[in-house]
Amino acid sequence: MDYNFREIEAKWQKEWRERDIYRVEVDPSRPKFYVLDMFPYPSGAGLHVGHPLGYIASDIYSRYKRLCGYNVLHPMGYDAFGLPAEQYAIQTGQHPAVTTEKNIARYREQLDKIGFCYDWNREVRTCDPEYYKWTQWAFLKMFAHYYDRKEQKAMPIESLVSHFEAHGTEGVDAACSNEMTFTAEQWAAMNEEQKEQTLQNYRLAFRADTMVNWCPKLGTVLANDEVKDGLSVRGGYPVEQRKMKQWSLRVTAYAQRMLDGLESLEWSESLKEIQRNWIGRSEGAQVFFDAQMADGTLRKLEIFTTRPDTIFGVTFMVVAPEHEWLSDMTTAEQKAAVEEYLEQTKKRSERERISDRRVSGVWSGSYAINPLTGESIPVWISDYVLAGYGTGAIMAVPAHDSRDYAFAKHFGLEIRPLIEGADVSEESFDAKEGIMKIVFPTAKAGDVIEYSYECTESIKNNKLTDFKYGGELPILSSRYQIFLDDSADGDCSAFTFGEMDIKMTRYEYVRRGKIGGSRPQLGSSVGISGSTTAPRTKRNSGEMIRFEAKNIQPKTDGKEDSGVTVLLTYKKS
Repeated sequence: MDYNFREIEAKWQKEWRERDIYRVEVDPSRPKFYVLDMFPYPSGAGLHVGHPLGYIASDIYSRYKRLCGYNVLHPMGYDAFGLPAEQYAIQTGQHPAVTTEKNIARYREQLDKIGFCYDWNREVRTCDPEYYKWTQWAFLKMFAHYYDRKEQKAMPIESLVSHFEAHGTEGVDAACSNEMTFTAEQWAAMNEEQKEQTLQNYRLAFRADTMVNWCPKLGTVLANDEVKDGLSVRGGYPVEQRKMKQWSLRVTAYAQRMLDGLESLEWSESLKEIQRNWIGRSEGAQVFFDAQMADGTLRKLEIFTTRPDTIFGVTFMVVAPEHEWLSDMTTAEQKAAVEEYLEQTKKRSERERISDRRVSGVWSGSYAINPLTGESIPVWISDYVLAGYGTGAIMAVPAHDSRDYAFAKHFGLEIRPLIEGADVSEESFDAKEGIMKIVFPTAKAGDVIEYSYECTESIKNNKLTDFKYGGELPILSSRYQIFLDDSADGDCSAFTFGEMDIKMTRYEYVRRGKIGGSRPQLGSSVGISGSTTAPRTKRNSGEMIRFEAKNIQPKTDGKEDSGVTVLLTYKKS
């Protein structure tokens, strides 16, 4: 007897459909479980093998959890609104409503034949007005809220306006694009347009200049996965990088909440680490380099770094091809080479630039000044630096960063190791601990070095969260300890704090001498008390807290012919 699988499958699929066996009802007696697949684009003549490849795995897992007693919600839908559906309609010469409906029917037929356990009563179609009205509702909710760091949640924008009317920015601790400071009187003097521009700095949904994949032929912005080799996946039209005003969501405000939430999930550590990397929350420092423009003027070039302790190993800087000062930094001699490079890079998406490990770049012709050593270092342009991450400019430390190392090797730039014993002959050296050796090339052994440390709007929840350097030598920097000589005369560290008992977390600091009347102990978390005479005044957002220490005699190894060498015990956190 032949096995007539078509007859058997049709019989039971009809039975399942009539009995509606996968329909999910609210059942408080059972634990809930939600399984969601990525919705397919109904833009072709049916499913391809990649669709069931993923759907089979989630279907198996749904059935398993259902047998374990869970009330499993496993819906399906169609991402039917946008460019793919539009382009398919154009290619076939039909109205999108017709082609979309026809393709959905074909998709549904194929999915039913495979026998997936979807609850079709909860089908979603993104082209349905009943669906996208809720996306608009969600957007308007985000537009009408800001993120309050104190409350750790979104709050109505009206409450922020009321605070501005009464107190200005004093006491405001909100996620924003740029730190702002103004009084209630200054807020009242703003016109409606100025007030809205200010609120855009705080709204969860806001407009900002963003680098996008622009396709002139299609007349639209494309996602990274819609671009390949500088061409649109749909139609094969040229795509270029362009800065445009776009609506953005301030999801970074929720980074810490997302990281904290990972700890409550029963996931493997490797999967959690993938999620942490995707969230991409970074802590570090703002550092300002005096950058020379082509006309000879200097501007403060801001960079963000998670490794401020490596600033002594900076041998060049790199800016993104989209950096707003690029044309001003490019000298006449380098203009042609820079323009040629920009023409090449604007055809590549950010995803391609991140994943591609090939080295490319061009010198701008200008230099910047290292604020701690006084050295002149060349400013290069390369597409491995992205305009949307940090400030669009980096300080390159090739001895201790793999991409900086590859760039320096390719262009023959200096590689200056900071860690004693570091072998950088073949690759960058990522040390977990060791002795960091720093040479001040402009100083002589025995010279007194004056230095200062500045922090801006940094006291949040008794933690020093962000900072920037000033002077020649930092007092504090992440992940290392500074050892200085005992013989310094005078008041070695006249610290004044706006608030007492500030806890410096994730910092290690050793100083032989008094610090604000107390002596800190070595450790990864050190409490440093302010002077007993320091006023207990509350610091407002935007105010500067200044730490100063003078007449410090650096410890030297006596082996350098020139320059002062400071040895730093380095231990990566």
